[in-house]
Amino acid sequence: QVHLVESGGGLVQPGGSLKLACEASGRFLRFLDMAWYRQIPGRPREFIASITSSGSTNYADSVKGRFSISRQMLTMYLQMSSLKPEDTAVYYCKIRPVGLGEAWGQGIQVTVAS
Repeated sequence: QVHLVESGGGLVQPGGSLKLACEASGRFLRFLDMAWYRQIPGRPREFIASITSSGSTNYADSVKGRFSISRQMLTMYLQMSSLKPEDTAVYYCKIRPVGLGEAWGQGIQVTVAS
């Protein structure tokens, strides 16, 4: 079993910053990558950023230069800066453990509004 818990969401003004965290736990030895997604009601879940076990990162064009993904042990972070109202969404983290199916967190709300 793999368990993910997101934290750090909330309300922030446009132009502000917020840092999300995702802590993974469970019975696995290695993982391929961890990633952040977000979802706006009525729209498909959208890829935001990913980081492999070796540290390689990938970003969606919509967040390049504003968001930064990092990881320490089994905790993944998403530093979000220059936030826009259109960044408002529920943010989810995902992990792909080696030999197990992918696992998702429960999601956390981020609201960008003045």
